Amino acid sequence: METPVAAAPAGGFFPSFLLLAFGTLVAAVLGTAHRLGLFYQLMHKVDRTSIRHGGESVAAVLKAHGVRFVFTLVGGHISPLLVACEKLGIRVIDTRHEVTAVFAADAVARLTGTVGVAAVTAGPGLTNTVTAVKNAQVAQSPVLLLGGAASTLLQKRGALQAIDQMSLFRPLCKFCASVRRVRDIVPTLRAAMAAAQSGTPGPVFVELPLDVLYPYFMVEKEMVPATPPKGLMGRVVLWYLQNCLNNLFVGAWEPRPEGPLPLDIPQASPQQRPLLVLGSQALLPPTPANKLRAAVETLGVPCFLGGMSRGLLGRNHPLHIRQNRSAALKKADVVVLAGAVCDFRLSYGRVLNRKSKIIIVNRNRDDMLLNSDIFWKPQEAVQGDVGSFMLKLVEGLQGQVWASDWVEELRKADQQKEQTYRDKAAMPVSRHLNPVQVLQQVEETLPDNALLVVDGGDFVATAAYLVQPRGPLRWLDPGAFGTLGVGAGFALGAKLCQPDAEVWCLFGDGAFGYSLIEFDTFVRHKIPVMALVGNDAGWTQISREQVSRLGSDVACSLAYTDYHKAAIGLGAQGLILSRDNEDQVVKVLREGQQLCREGHAVVVNILIGRTDFRDGSISV
Repeated sequence: METPVAAAPAGGFFPSFLLLAFGTLVAAVLGTAHRLGLFYQLMHKVDRTSIRHGGESVAAVLKAHGVRFVFTLVGGHISPLLVACEKLGIRVIDTRHEVTAVFAADAVARLTGTVGVAAVTAGPGLTNTVTAVKNAQVAQSPVLLLGGAASTLLQKRGALQAIDQMSLFRPLCKFCASVRRVRDIVPTLRAAMAAAQSGTPGPVFVELPLDVLYPYFMVEKEMVPATPPKGLMGRVVLWYLQNCLNNLFVGAWEPRPEGPLPLDIPQASPQQRPLLVLGSQALLPPTPANKLRAAVETLGVPCFLGGMSRGLLGRNHPLHIRQNRSAALKKADVVVLAGAVCDFRLSYGRVLNRKSKIIIVNRNRDDMLLNSDIFWKPQEAVQGDVGSFMLKLVEGLQGQVWASDWVEELRKADQQKEQTYRDKAAMPVSRHLNPVQVLQQVEETLPDNALLVVDGGDFVATAAYLVQPRGPLRWLDPGAFGTLGVGAGFALGAKLCQPDAEVWCLFGDGAFGYSLIEFDTFVRHKIPVMALVGNDAGWTQISREQVSRLGSDVACSLAYTDYHKAAIGLGAQGLILSRDNEDQVVKVLREGQQLCREGHAVVVNILIGRTDFRDGSISV
């Protein structure tokens, strides 16, 4: 017997369908209204009479964060923010290449512990910065790059210099954002500044389209037709454009907090002992350099200093070991890698003794454990701030005494190595000057307030063994990326940050080619720096390997160019050192030093022979 099926109420399906359709339609309308910004416009004002512009918001945030310098190469996309910065007392320094602007911002970040800022125009202006941004990423330097862009409505429509800039910088930066409305400028920049300094520091990128930087009346003139179009479609398009304009500026000038957001700095816990390798992270805020130095001295452990930690202990400190690092690491019972990374600089960890207890501390987990699965193993790995770790380490080891002969053994090996350099300095060369001898005289002449910027191959590698930084934050090199061309930008940022310091730049002649034109910048902005160019007429570091392996020096030869004369042509002072005045090296260096003190930028062109530390030879 069949069970009867209950019949649905008559007419029940159709009203339910209508209700569902109506709800869907309402949701779609509300969603569209939200996307078009209509609800926000109901509650907030569009000030059509205001002559304010987004550049003022950018400048206000930078000012609130203590930014003193903005480095740039001018372009129409970013003019409002540059003008606004100038009005607020932020010094705007224009360079001759965008990469120099970012290098200068990088130097400011490293030397001040704050965010360095560069602003460049859209398209090729931004692509020119890629090398410097990557260098800042590898060096873990907090740099804010502000980039212009085509108007929001014209992006992906063939506008001038319009490219997908976000895709270009996402792999290079910790934080990337494109501002789409004027009211978003302030919160976006605050978030970017905090991201640059939190955790492992690094570069950040904020894209600022034309229409969020210029004032309402200028954007309206470009966006909305002066003569209203005819026809229904024309009126719809006009309404859409006007609505886009309203969304750009609605709520733009409402008060918003502009100051710094809290930073996320990982803290470390204490560990132990007797050979210390300090890297650049050790000098990051919040630990001041003087406190870190006191901690190292209290600990009493011999140490090697690399990157931005060079100069931490000053000149000729008994705990600072400068030579034979590999041999020392092999002998040590315990090694503390404080901000140092087991990359090519430590032979990927192969230089460490497998019997040693290795303690490593780093803000970045990937850097901390690099190659630990192959060549070395940490006894303890601590992810946290290096400076804070060192202070806690000293607290935990107060009263600890180490083997008294350990430091003496390392110092003796140091002295023996330094004697080999003195022997090399006495070796004759057939032409030009002995670079080892010249650099020893630089070391003897260098004042206590000198800040060293180094940019090059052989000449700089030699200087790293012979020339000692005079104190903490007194040495700037590219970092692990090994970038050539950092010199002028680093010198620019360094002199602005530390106007009382004498900035001495040590260049190889190959590297100097990147920086020469920026002596125009130094002259225009009255920034006195001194460049010592080790001119051996070649890419010697490359040719040495290339000739021995492949039998040709193709593309490795340069000329003994008169760089000092080129500098004079740019308005700087130029001096030369050669065989003709080899007995006057110190005199010429002091002449250049005096010119700098009088406010001049100076280039000293030093004609040198070629050096090879591997076999102790010096040749031409």
